[in-house]
Amino acid sequence: MTEPRLRIAVQKSGRLAERSLELITGAGLRAIRGANELLYRIENHPIDLLRVRDDDIPTFVDDNVAELGIVGYNVLKEHFPDKDLEEIIVMRLGFGKCTLKLAVPIGFDYQGPQSVAGKRIATSYPNILKAWLSDNGITADIVEMRGGVEVAPRMHIADAICDLVSTGTTLEVNNLKPVELVLKSEAVLIKAPHAPQPDLAHIYDMVVRRFDGVTKSTGAKYVMMNAPRDHLDEIINLIPGSGSPTIMNLVDPSMVAIHAVCDESVFWETLDRLKAAGASAILVLPIEKMMP
Repeated sequence: MTEPRLRIAVQKSGRLAERSLELITGAGLRAIRGANELLYRIENHPIDLLRVRDDDIPTFVDDNVAELGIVGYNVLKEHFPDKDLEEIIVMRLGFGKCTLKLAVPIGFDYQGPQSVAGKRIATSYPNILKAWLSDNGITADIVEMRGGVEVAPRMHIADAICDLVSTGTTLEVNNLKPVELVLKSEAVLIKAPHAPQPDLAHIYDMVVRRFDGVTKSTGAKYVMMNAPRDHLDEIINLIPGSGSPTIMNLVDPSMVAIHAVCDESVFWETLDRLKAAGASAILVLPIEKMMP
């Protein structure tokens, strides 16, 4: 009898492909390539990676072809414009962040969303754009394109565009400027509508737990320092995203040791403020793994 295997749909190529594999590797899942580039097997657990186009991932998961999938929120929203996505999303993964923005040619007299009323707007995300236009009470013509959206105004195909923006360089090169935020996006882990079969439930839970641990440890730091007891509250308030730090007595009764996990960036300015408040022997360490 064939052993049941959990299936995770991931992007075969594109901006999320490499980071998705890094997440999987970071979770201790050892992927091995087979003769078929569309399928990677996890050698240390009964798991298969289905490597497909990003547009196909929501369908694979929704149809229970895969129990889990890693996809951009923008793709998910475009694919399921009318669904409650919070029922589908298991967790936000913190990478692949970008924004979907409305952009117009430099020189376009933009005075607010109503400035594009009656205009032609080119996009690869017609459902998301349609919803945004409706929310703003705007009627406009949507020109659906599969690529090269940023050249549409220059080619007189459209008056404006709605496209993904990471750095803004592509817009600048094409003499465009962003004027409205339409959607914020990042990679998300999504789940099938039906629970995995009982034999795979523990594998499913393990994958979700490990992905959560990897996501929470990314960018997290372990901070240790000594602090005057009478400045304790002030110093704890300066530690970014520390939750509830551990406080330990030292030989000197006027001093304590503080250990904290910080889920926000610890900048040099933060260390300067801690030092000014009386903290000493401050040590900041990266966190490789963290189990919530």
